[in-house]
Amino acid sequence: MTGPLDVAAVKKDFPVLAQQVHGHRLVYLDSAASSQHPQSVLDAMDDYYATTHANVHRGVYSLAEEADRRYEAARLAVGRFIGAPQPQEEVVFVKNATEAINMVAATWGRANLHPGDAVLLTDMEHHANLVPWLMLAEERDLELRWVGLGDDYRLDLDDLDRLLDGVKLVACTTMSNVLGTVTPFAAIAAAAHDAGAVVVADGAQSVPHLATDVGALGCDFLAFSAHKMLGPTGIGVLWGKAELLEAMPPFLGGGGMIRDVRRDGFSPNVLPWKFEAGTPPIAEAVGLAAAVHYLEAIGMDRVHGHELSLLAYAQRILAERFGDDLHVFGPEGTEDRGGVLSLAYRDVHPHDLSQVLDQAGVCVRAGHHCAKPLMRRLGVPATARASLYLYNEESDVDALADALESAGRLFG
Repeated sequence: MTGPLDVAAVKKDFPVLAQQVHGHRLVYLDSAASSQHPQSVLDAMDDYYATTHANVHRGVYSLAEEADRRYEAARLAVGRFIGAPQPQEEVVFVKNATEAINMVAATWGRANLHPGDAVLLTDMEHHANLVPWLMLAEERDLELRWVGLGDDYRLDLDDLDRLLDGVKLVACTTMSNVLGTVTPFAAIAAAAHDAGAVVVADGAQSVPHLATDVGALGCDFLAFSAHKMLGPTGIGVLWGKAELLEAMPPFLGGGGMIRDVRRDGFSPNVLPWKFEAGTPPIAEAVGLAAAVHYLEAIGMDRVHGHELSLLAYAQRILAERFGDDLHVFGPEGTEDRGGVLSLAYRDVHPHDLSQVLDQAGVCVRAGHHCAKPLMRRLGVPATARASLYLYNEESDVDALADALESAGRLFG
């Protein structure tokens, strides 16, 4: 499809958006935390439970074989969505992006990182792409290095070559969940590979909003979650290069991930089932596939274009109506940007602000957004974050601005 989004038509696909909150229409501006679900995702999961539910990779009766087919079709759909060269082997279903990164740290990390080895992180990272490496650094006595943040809210790469010297692994977000900054990931990955490092991409914020191709990104691993891209909670994806996944030890032990078990040991299953111990999230995989189909039908370039247009409108309206009373943490304009607006309004605490906005039906996130090192760099304990997606429109931004004005009057 081409042309601008018909947001009024899109909204009709999302049942939750038809409801009212505190007597006001629901204005959902928290998609960076969790997006809403189109009816097609709900229907796909309901249909699986109503007609096809059986455990996968265990039965040879027709119901189980259909469950197998839908589950593995979801893997192929996800692989196609991110440009995976070998999706049937390289796409591993996990609980969420957090588990995916923990899996890399616990398997590839423990097998390949040794005392004194260096890992490069950035000041932009979500805790999911920090804490696993902090834990491993403590366990293995690793050296952690940091790419800092410039005053323009972009990564400061002036010293990248020095920071990469001797580094074994680079872990970097593709888009900040606080600032909306789209990082120059492909350039970082290329420099990291030239230095001999393996590269982990936290794609939780970018995959739902930008066309994604793992080859173009240049990553060795990519982690993302379904619940930020119109899919259900409880399922995420780890994509990894087949040769790396093949060399890694299993993450969890149990049923499904084995080829053979003996009293003196076991042989792991082939990829990707080697990393999918126990009963997997089958219905959730079906729901994720439906979300992928929905986004593909619209087109990711149209999704991103709509969000940038809406971001520009929001930046202009907020600046006109609030001036210096409102500060937006993030790059100015829409270049290298996603639809995330982290706000500080006068001296109003973000939690108080969020509660007042809720009374007007406006949903924003308040807190440190699982990015405490970044909050310290910004010099604030928390922000109020409004995040945009394909079902938002200019009237939602207007509702946010109106609710902010109400909060200003309330707090004087």
